Amino acid sequence: MAAEQVETQMPRWIYLLLGLLGSTTCGMLLYAWSVFIKPLNAEFGWSRSEIALAFAICCLIFGLMTFPAGRLSDKFGPRLVVVGGGIILCIGFILSGFITSKLQLYITYGVIAGFGGGCIYLPPIATAPKWWPDRRALATGFAVVGLGLGSFLMGPLATKIINSPDYGWRYVFWYCGAAMGIMAVIAGLPLKYPPKGWKPAGWNPPAPAAGKKASRDFTHEESIRTPQFWLLYLSYFAGSFAGLMVIGHIAATGIDRGLTPMQAAGAVSALAFANAATRIITGIVVDKIGVKAVFVVWFALQTAAMLLLFPAASSQWALWLCAALIGWNYGGMFTLFPAACLAYFGPTAQGSNYGLLFTAWGFAGFAGPWVGGYLKDTTGTYYMPFIIGAIVVAVSVIISATLKAPATKDQE
Repeated sequence: MAAEQVETQMPRWIYLLLGLLGSTTCGMLLYAWSVFIKPLNAEFGWSRSEIALAFAICCLIFGLMTFPAGRLSDKFGPRLVVVGGGIILCIGFILSGFITSKLQLYITYGVIAGFGGGCIYLPPIATAPKWWPDRRALATGFAVVGLGLGSFLMGPLATKIINSPDYGWRYVFWYCGAAMGIMAVIAGLPLKYPPKGWKPAGWNPPAPAAGKKASRDFTHEESIRTPQFWLLYLSYFAGSFAGLMVIGHIAATGIDRGLTPMQAAGAVSALAFANAATRIITGIVVDKIGVKAVFVVWFALQTAAMLLLFPAASSQWALWLCAALIGWNYGGMFTLFPAACLAYFGPTAQGSNYGLLFTAWGFAGFAGPWVGGYLKDTTGTYYMPFIIGAIVVAVSVIISATLKAPATKDQE
């Protein structure tokens, strides 16, 4: 089938919507977890760190699965990976509604649902820029915007179901698990890469500068041998550590400081709304001015927001504002890092490269929420966790300010 026929049958903007739907599913899985802390603590008496460990395991498995998911997508295409992940996620999330022990929660939500979510997340992000080589950062931002949208929807919805006298927290897992499985299957079935050599009508790749040889993309093996890849990896870990610590505890922070459950859930939605909005806007800005300047500004703001979060938590509007700022800068990472990976190493091995890079988020997702819960249990407040988070984010500011792109690979 000719490339022109492919685009006629499936307009390329469809792949942005498929990425949006897939990432919304992942956002529902991950980013409203803090609303479960109070009901699980009340029913079972588990500590904050014990409950946060379920979220930490889910983030770890989710992040680690993106690398094999990316490799499989590069080799076999994204469709089967996403559809299979959706079915697994659905099973794990629904089973979480039947748990009676911590171990069961760790297995059903942490391992099974996290495994499925990791399969869903990466392939659409690697697919969208291939259909939009003229607006890669914007396409990446659109594909990941659903992570924030999912939590924006899930936070108030889960809180309403949990607080309903006719339902409770188990119904969140049952109903939302089924919905997430359906969403992931719909997102995965039409998903595919463009034919080799395809390009949008009227667009040609930029010509090499005068006197320079044409360059080629890095292979995955070449990419991981550069220091830039591993500095990006460290930066991704540092930024994600703080953001995921906040996401795992933001609602509980507000409640501890005297807010009602719905006021605290509003902070989840404020963070999620900004988290979603920034992904597209960051893509537009990156396409215009490049990734480095945006990296430095975004991470510097994230550091400041972490320092302000604990004092702000006693006021509804201050907490919402601070949560929105953290969501804005945290969410921007999911456009910035794929865009940096594309800019540095090219799109050919993007599934494998970004899949491996994203495992840094998985390790941070394990460490950040658990460290936040542990320090809360030992110190009695969230003051120290958020200070530690600010220090860790500052590492990303330093890396972002000093990092340079690797030397290009000349075509042979």
